[in-house]
Amino acid sequence: MVRVSARAFLRQASLRLEHGRTDPDAFLDEWLDTGTLTREVLGPLAPGASGRVLTALRDAAADRAVRVPHETVPAGGVLLLDGAVLLGRGLPLDLSVHLWLSPGALHRRLAPAERWTLPAYARYEHEVRPADVADVVVKMDNPERPALVEAV
Repeated sequence: MVRVSARAFLRQASLRLEHGRTDPDAFLDEWLDTGTLTREVLGPLAPGASGRVLTALRDAAADRAVRVPHETVPAGGVLLLDGAVLLGRGLPLDLSVHLWLSPGALHRRLAPAERWTLPAYARYEHEVRPADVADVVVKMDNPERPALVEAV
């Protein structure tokens, strides 16, 4: 298994933070470099492709490119892509799992410095409806007791 964090594919700060460091709409619409994520991570997993994926592009805190070697996902292997607000972006995913939090639990679990993102999560819930889009939904209000949501 190869794990990739979407945080390693954020756009450079000059683009990502063009509207300020705490703009919820920019967080939702402009932070993730979906083109590079598709080209360097998901595209190589298509049938007949190389399976060689880039596991990180950028250190967002330092706003610098990172140099990591490509990793090969073997035939029949799994790539786990983790990250926030990934659904509804047209990413070519084979299986998606949405970890759902109620608005209250999300507020409690976000660090105070990150609570400016709450309007983005509300907009994501309203516009994308990730619980309807995902293949699997897990309620995570209590992380010690996750609950699989059964499809109706």
